[in-house]
Amino acid sequence: MILLGSTGSIGTNTLKVASAFGLPVESLGAGKNIALFNEQIHHYRPKNICIADDRDLSKLDMSFIKMHNIEVFCGEGGLLEMIEASQSTLAVNALVGYVGLAPSLKIKQCGKKLALANKESLVTAGWLFENYPITPIDSEHFGLWYLHTSRQIHKLYITASGGALRSMPLQDLPFATPAQALKHPNWSMGQKITIDSATMVNKLFEILEAYWLFGLHNIDAFIEEYSAIHALVEFVDGSITAHISHADMQLPIAYALDERQAKLTRLIPRFDIATLSNLHFKPIDSRRYPVWELKSMILNYPKLGIVLNASNEVALRAFLDSRIGFGQISACILQSIQQFESIKTHDFTDIQDIKRLDSEVRAFSASWLQNV
Repeated sequence: MILLGSTGSIGTNTLKVASAFGLPVESLGAGKNIALFNEQIHHYRPKNICIADDRDLSKLDMSFIKMHNIEVFCGEGGLLEMIEASQSTLAVNALVGYVGLAPSLKIKQCGKKLALANKESLVTAGWLFENYPITPIDSEHFGLWYLHTSRQIHKLYITASGGALRSMPLQDLPFATPAQALKHPNWSMGQKITIDSATMVNKLFEILEAYWLFGLHNIDAFIEEYSAIHALVEFVDGSITAHISHADMQLPIAYALDERQAKLTRLIPRFDIATLSNLHFKPIDSRRYPVWELKSMILNYPKLGIVLNASNEVALRAFLDSRIGFGQISACILQSIQQFESIKTHDFTDIQDIKRLDSEVRAFSASWLQNV
């Protein structure tokens, strides 16, 4: 297989499942964690590797790489070259952020199976993947897929943890620090997804993903703080089914890599039903999560996902750098959506159109943040 984003949490879990299934790893791509990447190269001995920044080449174990004739690629262009040069028909995209879009489109162009954990690919360009089969790795979308039957569906539901600030008094939220917003109560994740969880941007992304994956507008989300129930499907006959599993992502990864083996191999421990006695659902309150006001607009005009993603990435970076307060992340997104609302019915026929708008939104968001 090809694995992009091998040093992140999904990437490392993907390698664990690949080892359990005896699936060889042909190509690996990673970002800045070169120490872990060197360990992975030693263990899996891929034929091709790619790092994000050529300035990190000196950190690679070049003696091992040369000894085993491993081809080295660098940067976005190198990543696309590596995908095209790889013989594997399965590609897992676990990259974080907008940087994952171009590789997803290259995987599609090469006719490979796309196992997708990169939310931004569908958030910013879902229409470019229409009629192309995608295997979702997110636990919520895997849950929806798992529950999908021939019965007619009325509504889809996904769940949210509520993020690190879910219990903080409302009056204190605008002044939350990066350290507070990164302290997730349930698990340890990367910085971006942890902050996106605290703002509820992550769930807006997943609502859009569900729209592109399942073709339904009737989608909603609730907070389930235990993170045991990931998805529910309501059928037209009035019945509702729920998907309950551990949240370490190994189950959806297993089905993405080899569905037959996933059905036969027990990779994760059994769920203790007794632990579910205190589960309950709470609505997502837009006073705590102002961006949730955008849900209906985003579903009706999904190309606004380009604006949502670009403004969020700019504001999130400014927050992590302590240049803005937590409350200004949502304010920047809402202001950017208002500024670029006219593009909601525009035809974006290729990635160059998307890149142009993405650049415009980033410039506007950065300027707006400097003047607030």
